[in-house]
Amino acid sequence: MKNLFLAICCFPIITEAQNFYFSGRAGLANYQGDLKAKAISFSQSRLMGSIGARYDLSEHITARSYFSLTSLQADDKKGTAVMQLRNLNFKTKILDLELTAQYNLFSFNDRWWTPYIFAGIGVFHFNPYTKNTAGDKVLLKPLSTEGEGFMPGVKNYKLIQLSLPIGFGAEYSLNEDMRIGIEFGYRKTFTDYLDDVSTVYVDQTSLLNARGQTAVDLAWRGDEKTGSPYPAGGITRGNSTHKDGYYYIALTYTVRYFFDKYKEIAGLPAARKQKKVGCPATRTRY
Repeated sequence: MKNLFLAICCFPIITEAQNFYFSGRAGLANYQGDLKAKAISFSQSRLMGSIGARYDLSEHITARSYFSLTSLQADDKKGTAVMQLRNLNFKTKILDLELTAQYNLFSFNDRWWTPYIFAGIGVFHFNPYTKNTAGDKVLLKPLSTEGEGFMPGVKNYKLIQLSLPIGFGAEYSLNEDMRIGIEFGYRKTFTDYLDDVSTVYVDQTSLLNARGQTAVDLAWRGDEKTGSPYPAGGITRGNSTHKDGYYYIALTYTVRYFFDKYKEIAGLPAARKQKKVGCPATRTRY
């Protein structure tokens, strides 16, 4: 009776579960923006980890969702000579949630591996900070280093933003339930303030009166290196024509085995039913 009850309650889930996977990613992430001299470089990369779920809609199309945790950083000291004179730096943690569709070029019903591409929509949280000369952590957004919130026409930026996740990768099927792979992903964002740098220097007196001496000290840090004075208001501080972004390279691991074990525990029939590499119940086992 107990097994029958479990079968009736869980049948809608279990009949579809053979296309459902848990997935994880582990790799390196990096930032792209005003404080990086090269568009693609892992010289200042940070660790990234993701957990997620995937569902095979067909032999070639997979719906997937991941929650990722990483951090980004960059320092003018590692940039060009002009960047080194500016002497800015930042760090931020990134909490990222994505919903994407993956297109496999080959079918796992026919091959044990496939390259793929993916695209979708995401949302992420960031909060840039730096350390002052005393080594204390200072959040940058409240300082309005470019006049956000108090200068005419300069709005505060939001710490939760949308993104467009895109990328490519390849997967190899270890067996009928497990896959490993490698993936490169890019996040196109709609903000230029991942690093708190975007447009021009705000007038020093205006910034001092609105946000205090700490804001002035961290809006321009060239004086720490060369003793040069704070730039005149309106002088270029960043490049607002290109939004910031971030990217990663990661190993992936995907597993379906949990549901087969659940059917064994529930006492349901065909706990290890016939499967193909990608689609269950279609590959003859001997």
